[in-house]
Amino acid sequence: MRPATRRRLRFVAAFAAFFTALWILWETPVVYPLKVFVVFLHELSHGVVAVATGGAIQHILLTQDQGGVCVCPGGNAFLTLSAGYLGSLAWGALLLTAARAPRRWLRGIVAGIGAVVLALTLLYVRSLFGVLFGLAFGAALVAAGRFLSPPACSSVLAALGLTSCLYAILDIKSDVLDRPEVASDARMLAELTGVPTLVWGILWIGAAMALSAWLFRRAYRAA
Repeated sequence: MRPATRRRLRFVAAFAAFFTALWILWETPVVYPLKVFVVFLHELSHGVVAVATGGAIQHILLTQDQGGVCVCPGGNAFLTLSAGYLGSLAWGALLLTAARAPRRWLRGIVAGIGAVVLALTLLYVRSLFGVLFGLAFGAALVAAGRFLSPPACSSVLAALGLTSCLYAILDIKSDVLDRPEVASDARMLAELTGVPTLVWGILWIGAAMALSAWLFRRAYRAA
């Protein structure tokens, strides 16, 4: 068997094992902090796009039941509303890409992400749970970058990235396809555009699946 083939088989086996573990532990306290972090990325995405289109971030709220709100008046409402789920996917792609960075950069990347989480928490998060979570999670990432080995830091980034992609897909399915009547980003976008909530859900989950497949194919070829 050629070395390239062995590497790709190891990649597929590792991916399958990690994905299976993530799926099995999805409703347990083990994955809970990762899911809340993805909610933070979701709300941050709304804020980033609002600012980029002329608006502002007033504050972000995170709740213990994995809920979140970003109060970001101004800007382009269509783009801002679209940014939540799609932003989670984009952050997931960036994190998975960062996991394959040169070894000498990995510890700095993880610590840097932690520092950014700490700064954004202090600047924008205003719910007690959100502040406590943001400070704890950011500090944990800074400590991971300081004390973990580069391969372990790569695994941390991969875990965050894969969780972000998976959570975005499941969140779209739950909030938009399974319960189109709930007050979601897609519901508000439907009210803004006249395009049904279900249509936005199908478009977003299609984009999510396509991006996830592209990321897997790229990682497989690079293995």
